[in-house]
Amino acid sequence: MRKAKKLVADYRIILERHDRLGFIGCSVELPTVFADAKTPEECYKSTEEALMVAVATMIECGQRPPQPASAGLRTEQVNVRLTAEEKLLFSTAAMNLGFKGISDFIRNSALDRVITNRQAG
Repeated sequence: MRKAKKLVADYRIILERHDRLGFIGCSVELPTVFADAKTPEECYKSTEEALMVAVATMIECGQRPPQPASAGLRTEQVNVRLTAEEKLLFSTAAMNLGFKGISDFIRNSALDRVITNRQAG
């Protein structure tokens, strides 16, 4: 949980006003994790806690949580051609795992593989 707390501390949290709930919060890095509360302060704290649980769960399951959006500018680009079926598989996996898109999912998955191989060899 400490590792999750440290990572989430740098996540960019977004709060939006909601007529019925007060405020709803989510993050740029894991947009599918939500929390709500009556005040902005309570919503921020609830969103941060929800993100910590989500990230801790990902870590426990051997998944690599997204790095904070502020971790660094990405200036290099590669292009990968996919079949329609591959794109659908990647899109579904990215959404189910809480990534903001296919690119983040592919980057994180590839980096996981490279780091794992580097540590093993």
